[in-house]
Amino acid sequence: MTLATYAYRCPDCGPFEVRRSFGTAEPAEPCAGCGEPAPRRFTPPLPARTSPARARALAAQESSAHEPRVVGEVPPAGRRPAPPPDPRWATLPRP
Repeated sequence: MTLATYAYRCPDCGPFEVRRSFGTAEPAEPCAGCGEPAPRRFTPPLPARTSPARARALAAQESSAHEPRVVGEVPPAGRRPAPPPDPRWATLPRP
């Protein structure tokens, strides 16, 4: 779901923004400060900028809600290789 930022202006409190899906902006939105209806300022919707990594994570999270991945078998038990020794250990005194 792609979100867009829509601008509104309350006569008493001033401008504020609301994030909604594309095409779902209302002609007036209640102001968060006073609750009065604020008319929309007609500006182009500003699509949210999301990094590619975050977009992939959000897509995976959204798809897992209704299409969870199912494992067919237990993964093989393998040992991870030992990490290489720390070169600073070579400089320590030996007993």
